[in-house]
Amino acid sequence: MPHENAQLLEKLYKALQNKKHPTIAECYHQDATFTDIAFDLRGKKQIHAMWHMICDTDLRMSYDVESADERNGSARWVADYTFDDNGTKRKVHNELRSRFEFKDGLIIKQTDDCDVRKWAMQALGPVKGIAAWLVPALRQKAAKEKLQGFISKHPEYR
Repeated sequence: MPHENAQLLEKLYKALQNKKHPTIAECYHQDATFTDIAFDLRGKKQIHAMWHMICDTDLRMSYDVESADERNGSARWVADYTFDDNGTKRKVHNELRSRFEFKDGLIIKQTDDCDVRKWAMQALGPVKGIAAWLVPALRQKAAKEKLQGFISKHPEYR
């Protein structure tokens, strides 16, 4: 039988496949952190808001939980979606690796990595993509603004 934290990661990714953001949120510790190429989030509410925002898209994904034990875990997953940058709708195929730390049977830290250059070129096109690839602050600012806009429409995340 898989470790209980492997089961937790299965729950997380199955919920993401089915776009069940409340179930995704159940997987995170109240003090969890989430970091990827665009987001640096602190606390379960911010992380839940991000996943809710993502679940409201045309995301399709597949995953493989690689490992999980008492303290750490990892998974690989592939996300296919349409990235909307001010009306430009670009198809993205993003291959990610997630690393996890656990506390009290929940995710306390998640760090997602991908090929930033490849993602930026697909999501933003050649000109904006090169800028976003070379200047992380640009993609982080845009992601933060997008999430803040989403939260402003969803008071439960404030």
